[in-house]
Amino acid sequence: MVAHENCQSMLLFLSDFVDGELNQDFCMEIESHLAQCPDCSIVVDTLRKTISLYRNSSLETEQVPEDVRERLFKCLNLEEFTNK
Repeated sequence: MVAHENCQSMLLFLSDFVDGELNQDFCMEIESHLAQCPDCSIVVDTLRKTISLYRNSSLETEQVPEDVRERLFKCLNLEEFTNK
């Protein structure tokens, strides 16, 4: 149970960790946790890959089809951004 609680607290900061926005001591604590926790390591790897794909994509020039956009926003509970 302790490991699960530690994961829950780490998850709150993983985005800031990946963005390099945390102090060095806390980064070392997260790195130590990641070395021992394959689940959190997967989350960080996935987050980094997602950011990389986004930055390297051509989303700026290509439009997502409207039906795909609406389904995605509904899944993410962002219905206020869909065309009603």
